[in-house]
Amino acid sequence: MIIVSILRRKNNDIAGFKVEGHAGYAKAGEDIVCAGVSAVTVGTVNSIEALTGIVMDSRMKNGFLSADLPDTVDTEEAGAQAQLLLASLVVMLKSIEESYGKYIQIQDVII
Repeated sequence: MIIVSILRRKNNDIAGFKVEGHAGYAKAGEDIVCAGVSAVTVGTVNSIEALTGIVMDSRMKNGFLSADLPDTVDTEEAGAQAQLLLASLVVMLKSIEESYGKYIQIQDVII
């Protein structure tokens, strides 16, 4: 199962996320759940950097991805854009969870 932790500050802003595990939906290379989760999470990190200029502190290895926003950002606008992209990530992940809930679990973690 894939466990996604959405890391939230007390004001509900998203500070980052962590993805751990493998879906086990199908064999490696054919697992559409893993592929979907990988595409939306890595795509979000790349989109935040390309569209806002904010570089997330990210780490990736087999079955693991974590990405955290820096504590400060250059502009309020960039921070708001990053929040919108991260909120979009949550919507996409919840869509995957609705269809494949046996293979993915999403949880909010207050930091």
